[in-house]
Amino acid sequence: MASAAPPPIPSPPSPSSPSARHTGTALELLVHGVGGTTPQEMLDDPRTVRVTGDATAAVYRRTEDVDGEKHPERYRDEPVAEAYCWSGLTSGNGSRALWLLLLPFMVVNLAHWMRPSAVGRTRAVRLYGVLVRLLALSLTVLLTAAACEVALDLVAWQCAGLDACAVRRSWLGFLSAHQGGWWSQPGRRLALAAAVPAALVGLLWYLSNRTWSAYESQRPLDGQDFDTGDPFGMEEAHGPGAPEPDAEGCPRPTVPVRPALGRPGFWYGRRLVARLRAAHTAAGFLTVAAAVVGAAARYDRGEGGPVAAFLGTAVEGGIAGCALITVAVVCRRGRSERTRDTRLDGALITYLPGSALALLALAVVHAAWSRPDWQSAGTLPGEAAFRLLSLGQGILVVALAVVARGLYLRAPDPRTVLRGLGGPVVAMLACALGGVMTGGVAQRVADWLDGPGTPGMGHDTDIPGPPVVLSWQASVIPVLLILLLVPVVFLVVRTARRARRLGPVIEAEYAPEQPDEGRTRRIARIRATAALTDSAPWIVGVVSAATLLLGAGAVAGAWVSDEVPGRAADGRGPLLESLADAAQSTGSWLIGLGFILFVAGGRRAYKDASARRTIGILWDVGTFWPRAAHPFAPPCYAERAVPDLASRMSAWTATTPRGRLVISGHSQGSVLAASAVWQLPDATRRRIALLTYGSPLERLYGRWFPAYFGPEPLLGLHRSVRCWRNLWRATDPIGGPVRICADPDPGVDRGPLKDPQAYGRTTRLPLPEPILGHSDYQADPAFAEARADLLDALGPRLPRQAGAGLHEDSSGRSSG
Repeated sequence: MASAAPPPIPSPPSPSSPSARHTGTALELLVHGVGGTTPQEMLDDPRTVRVTGDATAAVYRRTEDVDGEKHPERYRDEPVAEAYCWSGLTSGNGSRALWLLLLPFMVVNLAHWMRPSAVGRTRAVRLYGVLVRLLALSLTVLLTAAACEVALDLVAWQCAGLDACAVRRSWLGFLSAHQGGWWSQPGRRLALAAAVPAALVGLLWYLSNRTWSAYESQRPLDGQDFDTGDPFGMEEAHGPGAPEPDAEGCPRPTVPVRPALGRPGFWYGRRLVARLRAAHTAAGFLTVAAAVVGAAARYDRGEGGPVAAFLGTAVEGGIAGCALITVAVVCRRGRSERTRDTRLDGALITYLPGSALALLALAVVHAAWSRPDWQSAGTLPGEAAFRLLSLGQGILVVALAVVARGLYLRAPDPRTVLRGLGGPVVAMLACALGGVMTGGVAQRVADWLDGPGTPGMGHDTDIPGPPVVLSWQASVIPVLLILLLVPVVFLVVRTARRARRLGPVIEAEYAPEQPDEGRTRRIARIRATAALTDSAPWIVGVVSAATLLLGAGAVAGAWVSDEVPGRAADGRGPLLESLADAAQSTGSWLIGLGFILFVAGGRRAYKDASARRTIGILWDVGTFWPRAAHPFAPPCYAERAVPDLASRMSAWTATTPRGRLVISGHSQGSVLAASAVWQLPDATRRRIALLTYGSPLERLYGRWFPAYFGPEPLLGLHRSVRCWRNLWRATDPIGGPVRICADPDPGVDRGPLKDPQAYGRTTRLPLPEPILGHSDYQADPAFAEARADLLDALGPRLPRQAGAGLHEDSSGRSSG
C-alpha cells in the first residue's frame, strides 16, 4: 500500500550542481487509463512512495527509485518510473454514482466540444456555442419543471385535493382539503410544496460550486507566452481559407499556431462556469416561481380580489423580465481561452440568482394569500410548458445541425463522424435522456400515488396524472426500441460475417503454426467485435434521428388531443385505442424501470471494478471536457489532471537539464498526456517524447471532437514534440492508430501488434497466451522497443562505466 504520510523525499539536484548538469537520467512518467488503477499496479511493486500530490491525485515512485536522479548509473538501461495516479478524480466512493443523475447535463456539455473544425468562421462558431448553451438551459428548466410537476401538481394539487387519494396517504393529512386546516387551501399547499424543487435547485448550485473548488480550481502554469487574437478561444491554425490537401489527402504544412488545448485559459474556465451557474440557478428558481404563481394568478383574474390580482401580475412580470436577463447572460459570452481569466462577475453571480429567489419568495407569499373559495381540480396549467419545452428543444437541435453542417462544409474531413453532425446528434440524445428521466419520475410517482389505478389510462383512477405530453412521449419508447432492433440485427450479422472472413487472414498471420479452428474463431470474433466501435457513430445518428421524429410526433399528438390528460387515443377505433393504450402503458413502465436500473447500475459501477471498467470509457470521455455549456454537469477531472502533469514535467526538466523524459499514457491516460504536452512551453516540449498505447486519440477523440483532436492538431502535436510512438492492436475496441500522414515517414504508429503473442504452444511460450485486447500493452516486447527508441531519439544514453560510478574532475567533465 502507498504510504499515507510519506517520509521526506530528497529533492532532485539543483540545476547548478555538477551532478545535475551531467546526469543522463531518463524518466518515464506513466499515466493510466480508466478503471481505478493503483500506483502499485502501475509500478509493479508493492512498495511505493508518494512524491508529490495528495490523496486525490498524486505522483508515485518505487521506494528504491526515490533518489534516482542522484544515481544515474543505476538507470542506464531503463528509465526511472513514475506513476501519476488520477483515479481518485473519477472512481471515488459510491456516492459519486449520484453524478449519473446529471448525465443529460454531461451529454449536452459534450455537444459543445463536438463542433467541426471552423476555418475563418468566428460568428458561426459563436452561434454554435450559443445554441448549445440554450439547449443546456432548457434541460435545467425541464428538470426543475419535472420536480414542480411531481411536488406541486401530483402531490399538493391533485392528490391532496382529492379525498380518495389523500386518505391513502396519511402523511398528506394536514394538506387534505376535506380537513379544512390552514394548509388545506390550494395556494398554501403549492407554497409549501415549492420547497422541494427549490431545494433541488439549491442542491445543484451547491454541488456545482463544491465540485469546482474540489476538482477544477487548479490554475495552469504561469509564464507562458501564448499569442492568439481569438476573442472566443476558438481560432484555427489557418486564415480565412482552408489548406489544400496534398496528393495523399493529408493537410499541407501550415504556420504553427498553438492549438486550443494548449491555450493558457483552456483548463481554467472559472469565469464562464460562475456565470452559467448563476444563470441556471436563476432559471431554476424562476421555473418554480412560475409554477407557484401561475395557478393562483389565473384564479385571481377570474375570482380573486384586485390586490391579489395586481400582486400576481406584478410577480409574473418580474419573472418574465428576469427570465429575459437570464437568457441574455447565457447567450452573451462564451469561453475566453487565450488568457487565464481569473476575474469574476461578482454583481452578476450574486444579484441574478438573488433576484430570482426574491421573486420566488413573492410568488410563495402571493400563493399563500387567503382564498377560502378556491378548490383544486384537474391539473395545474403545466401542459403547455412541457409542450413548448419539447418544441423549443427540437427547433434548437435543428438549428444546431444547420450551423454544424455549414462549418463542416468549409473544411470537410471524411473521418469526422456523421459529416459534422455529431454535436447536434449528441445534443438530441441529451434532450431525450432528460425527457426520459423526468417523464419516468413523474409517471412512477403518479402511479404510486394512485394506488391500484394507473394515471393516464383514463379509468379507475383517483388523480388525472401527469401532463398528456409525457404520456405521449412514453408511448413512443416501445416504437423506438423496435426500430433500434433493425440496426442491432444488422450489426450482429455483419460482425459474424466479418469474423468468418478474418479466419484465413489470422491463420496466415500465424503460419506455419498448425491451424486450430476454435482458436482462430475466437481471435476473429474478438477482432470483429472490436471493430464495432467504428460503427457507433451511425448507430447513434439513427437513434437520434428516430428520437427527433418520434418526439415531434408525440408533441403533435398531444397538441391535437382533445381527451382528458393521459388518454391518447380514445375515439380512434377499438384496435387503435388498444394499441395506443398498450404502447403508453408499456412505455410508462419502461421509463420507470429504466430509471431504476440506471441508478442501480451507476451505484454498482462505483462499487464493482469490472462494472466500472465497462462504462468507464464513456464516463471519462464525458467528464474529460470542461463545463462550457452546463454548469451542473459532473466535474471535469482534466482541469486538475492536465495542470498536474504539465507542472510535473516542467519541474523535472527544469531541475534536470540533461534529463530525458518520456510521458507514457494508456487509453484515456494518452489523452491526458497529449493535453499536458500541449500546455508546455515550446522549449520544454522539445525535450519530451510521447508514448501512447491503446489510445483513443484519433479513433474516438479525433472523429468526435475534430476541432481539438482532428488531423491538424495531432499533426501539430507530432511536430512539436521530439518524438512520438503509438502502439495499437486490432483486438482493441478503444485504441487505434493516430494516422499522422503529412510527413513522408512520420513513424508514429506501430501496429497492429500481434495479439495473442503466440497462436499455440511454443518453446518460448509453452502455455496458451491470452488475447489482451485493450489491456497490458507493457507485456508486449514492442513496448520496450518503442520506449528504447524514444529514449535514444531524445539523446545518447549514459555510457557504461568501468568503475563504481562517475567521477568528475575540477573542470566539471565526467571521467571513468
